[in-house]
Amino acid sequence: MIRLENIHKSFGQLEVLRGVSLTVDRGEVVVVIGPSGSGKSTLLRVINYLEPYQQGTIYLEGKPIYQRYEHGRVVRDPERRIRELRARIGMVSQRFNLFPHMTVLENITTGPVNVRRQSRASAEERARQLLHAVGLAEKVNSYPTQLSGGQQQRVAIARALAMDPEAMLFDEVTSALDPELVGEVLRVMRQLADDGMTMIVVTHEMGFAREVADWVVMMDGGVIVEEAEPTKFFTTPESPRTKAFIDAVIRH
Repeated sequence: MIRLENIHKSFGQLEVLRGVSLTVDRGEVVVVIGPSGSGKSTLLRVINYLEPYQQGTIYLEGKPIYQRYEHGRVVRDPERRIRELRARIGMVSQRFNLFPHMTVLENITTGPVNVRRQSRASAEERARQLLHAVGLAEKVNSYPTQLSGGQQQRVAIARALAMDPEAMLFDEVTSALDPELVGEVLRVMRQLADDGMTMIVVTHEMGFAREVADWVVMMDGGVIVEEAEPTKFFTTPESPRTKAFIDAVIRH
């Protein structure tokens, strides 16, 4: 469904992604792990085109998206097309980014109404369904400041799902939460996986990677060091760098 081919991304002289290639099939859960600064978050931002990239091609269902090379130069999609593509790939980050002046219901419906041009009634009906699915039906009229971090993150997930994405990107969505709140967010993500949502998840939650991932990817220094199904990845990694990282994280 999503394929990255030789992606390079630099910030000035700092090359953050150095020729990354990755394939994610429809319905597959791919978990990306690695040390801080390895390029994991930048990878997700590139897939959502929050960060343009200098080289390589991203394909969605076999078709190049965002930018392509024609006659030796980069041709970028029109902004309207890029917005349409972003709507097909939802993203949730560690910062909840909810609008503080809007209720939970308003936060979830603003995208479908203003971007998807849905009627307010149908957007609100869908929002209530999603809030029920993430266990927050009773918070429909609450404001973000009245919610815990875990509740805000679940609202952020519901907001992304309200756009009916074909795939979801999760960027360390539990890293800013108190430990006792992590489980409630991971439960929602597990349910999404069970429902067949295509997901790319950057996380330090090794238990989630073991239980939910179809494929685990290790990044370091802007490249993919190793990728394998979870059992092989965690029990018999081929790369010494992968083994050292897993040992350090599990000991910690």
